[in-house]
Amino acid sequence: MLHRRDAMMRLGTIGLGALTLPQLLRSESTRRANASESPLVLPSPRMTDGKAKSCILIYLWGGPPQQDMWDMKPESPEGIRSQFRSIPTVVPGIDVCEHLPKFARHTDKVALVRSVTHPSNNHEPSVYRTLTGRINNTLAVPRNQRNRTDFPNLGSVVSYFTPMGVMPAAVTIPRPIGHDGATYTGTYAGFLGGRHDPMEVAAAEETPEKPTHSIALPADLAETRLLARRGLLNVLEETDARFQAERGAKSLDSYRELGFSMLSAPTAKRAFNLGLETPETRDRYGRNEYGESILLARRLVESGVRLVTISWMYIQKGGNVANVWDNHGPFEGLTGTNMLKAYYCLPSLDQGFSALMDDLQSSGLLDETMVAMWGEFGRTPKLNAAQGRDHWGACQTACFAGGGIRGGTVLGSSDRDAAYPKTNPVSPEDLLATVYHSLGISPDAEIHDPLNRPHRLVDGRALTELF
Repeated sequence: MLHRRDAMMRLGTIGLGALTLPQLLRSESTRRANASESPLVLPSPRMTDGKAKSCILIYLWGGPPQQDMWDMKPESPEGIRSQFRSIPTVVPGIDVCEHLPKFARHTDKVALVRSVTHPSNNHEPSVYRTLTGRINNTLAVPRNQRNRTDFPNLGSVVSYFTPMGVMPAAVTIPRPIGHDGATYTGTYAGFLGGRHDPMEVAAAEETPEKPTHSIALPADLAETRLLARRGLLNVLEETDARFQAERGAKSLDSYRELGFSMLSAPTAKRAFNLGLETPETRDRYGRNEYGESILLARRLVESGVRLVTISWMYIQKGGNVANVWDNHGPFEGLTGTNMLKAYYCLPSLDQGFSALMDDLQSSGLLDETMVAMWGEFGRTPKLNAAQGRDHWGACQTACFAGGGIRGGTVLGSSDRDAAYPKTNPVSPEDLLATVYHSLGISPDAEIHDPLNRPHRLVDGRALTELF
C-alpha cells in the first residue's frame, strides 16, 4: 500500500522514471490489483537492542582535522601540532580545541572515536565508503555522478527497514553533496530504487539535477529552496490553496486529490516551519545555514523522520560549492588554519551542536536520538605551506552522542601526531554498523538488488562498547 509518507516523498519525479504523484498512486493501485503479484512486505531484519528512534548525521564534508578539533597533540613538534590551544572539558582527561568551548560543555554526553582509519585520500571514494560502507575503486575523480548501480547510503537503508508513515524515513538537508555538474555517489538509494531515496528539498548546487522526491509545483509557482527567503512552508501552503480552489472548480481524480492532501499534511508543514521556533531558539542555533540545518534536523526527528543527514558545505557568492572542512588553504584570503575559525566551520559547529544537545536533553529526547558526526577522512599531521592540512584517510575522529551512547567516553587512540591509530582501529563500516545497531537494525541484515542478489548491510562491527 502506498502511504502518505511514501507518496509525499515521491511527489514529482523519482529515480529514472519521471512519474508524477498521481501516476505513482495509479501505478500502485494497478499493481495491487494484479493478483499474481505478491504484496509488498516490509523486510524484517534481525533486531538489535538499540534504543534510538532517530539519528542526525552531521557530515563534515571535506575532512575535519582531528589535530585541530578533538584529538589535540600539544606535545607534537612545531609544524605538526595545532596552532590552536587545547582546553579542558567537563570530563577530566578529555581536551578539545579552544574554538569549541560550547562543545566542551557537552563531552559528558559524547563518545569520541579517535582511531577511525581507511586508506583513501580522495574525496569521492571516501565519501562513498563513509556513507555506504562499500569500496568502489571505479569512481571518476572529480566527476562521479551517482547512478542506480550504487550501493544504498545510510539513509536509504534506514528507509528500507522503516514502515511508511506521514513523514519520510530519511531526509538530506540543505542539499546533497555535489559540484561541477555531478552529485556524488553515496548520497541516495542506488540499486534500492527511487522509493528509498532520502528526501532532498534542494538539489546539489552546480548540477542540472532535480532533488529526489522533489515537490512538483504548478508551472506558475516559482521554485523555492529550503532555507531560502520564502521557504518550503510557503510552497506547501500555496499548493494546498491551489488544490482547494481547483477542487471547487472541477473534479479532480482521486489520485490527484490524495496526492495534494499528502503534500499539505499538517505534520510536514509544521516540521519544516522554522518560524514556529522562538527568535531566542533560532539565535541559539545560529542564523545561518548551518544553525538552521541543525535546528531543522531536530524538528524533523521530532516529527518522525528516522535519519537526517546534514551535508556541511559553503556556497560562495558566485555560486561555487566549497567543502570548507577541506582546509588546505588559502581560501578567500585565509590560511588553512584561519578557515577553521571562519563562521562556516568551528564557530557554527560549536554553536549548533551545543544548542542541539541542550534541546535534546531538556526535552528528554537525547536517549532516543543519536547524533553522529564525521567526515570522509582526516587531515595530514604536517601543516602545509598555506598553514593548512591535506587529505589523510589514515586517521580521523568521529563523534557519537545520544541514542544510548555512554558519554564521557574515548574509544581508540592515535599516535603522537594523530597520524595513525595506536589502539583499536575503527573502519567506516564500523561507524555505519554502530548507527544501524543504535536504530535497532542488525548490521548483518540483508537487502536485495534488482537481480535479487543478497547483500549484507555493512561488513562492520557495531561499537557496542560505546553504549
